Amino acid sequence: MVSLDPLMGDRGYPNLFATGETAGGQPLVDRQHPHDFFMELSARLDVEVADETSLFLYGGPVAEPALGPSAFMHRGSSRYNPDAPITHHWFDSTHITFGVVTAGITAKQYQLEASAFRGREPDERRWDIETPKLDSWSVRASWSPTANWAAQVSYGHLNSPEALHPGEDEGRLTASLSYASPRVAATVAWSRKDRLPGPVLDAWLAEANYTPTNRHNLFGRVEVVKNDELFDDPSPLHSLPLRVAKFTGGYAYRLPLSDTINLALGGSASLYAVPDRAKFAYESSPKSFTLFAKLSLGD
Repeated sequence: MVSLDPLMGDRGYPNLFATGETAGGQPLVDRQHPHDFFMELSARLDVEVADETSLFLYGGPVAEPALGPSAFMHRGSSRYNPDAPITHHWFDSTHITFGVVTAGITAKQYQLEASAFRGREPDERRWDIETPKLDSWSVRASWSPTANWAAQVSYGHLNSPEALHPGEDEGRLTASLSYASPRVAATVAWSRKDRLPGPVLDAWLAEANYTPTNRHNLFGRVEVVKNDELFDDPSPLHSLPLRVAKFTGGYAYRLPLSDTINLALGGSASLYAVPDRAKFAYESSPKSFTLFAKLSLGD
């Protein structure tokens, strides 16, 4: 899997209250960083050991460890939402990891897996493959009682994940529940990021996509997160955890171009909740709007 995100430049695109990674050695604030060109270079081997039970080995130089829910670009609940979640670095920032080895067992309703992987987030060089390492670990338990429902709980210990926090490890605990049907897809998730040493920062997310007909799609997302990276030195709010929220709603019109190619045209609007002490830097009631076109293969 590859991405052309690096063509945007090292500062990515505007995304109010999003933080994480750097551009030119400076922290990215209120912007979504571009993802690497190589998003996945991996393989998986499954060996059936009993009826509906298999052992598996997965990994590669660019892969995703067993930590968190599915990444936002792969969730049906955010299928048409054009913005990366501001909670991205709480739930699924490890979806591009340079060096992953995962082993596990999967049965009819359950899956247990453990990963060794590189904890450091990708650097600013978005076109290359960084040196794989196995300096971090994670475990995840998943439960799918029916074809429509999936739940997971996971924990990971990340070795010095952020370039701006050298020598600071992170313990990350996540839990999520997802539902998917031909008309409705929804996800609710919670994560706790424990800086070692440092503050404990939690995040909540709820999102859904509703398809009343094959052409029309309604989507929404609510996020609440405690973030300590919204202000840099010399601001008096530097490293101070601030709880912020984002509320997004949108619409997409799906236009089939052929049996396998679809074009979706749509837009979204977002409102934000800002703590009083941060209103000098952000408006008291910030708003944002997005128009988009999405070209896709298959459904």
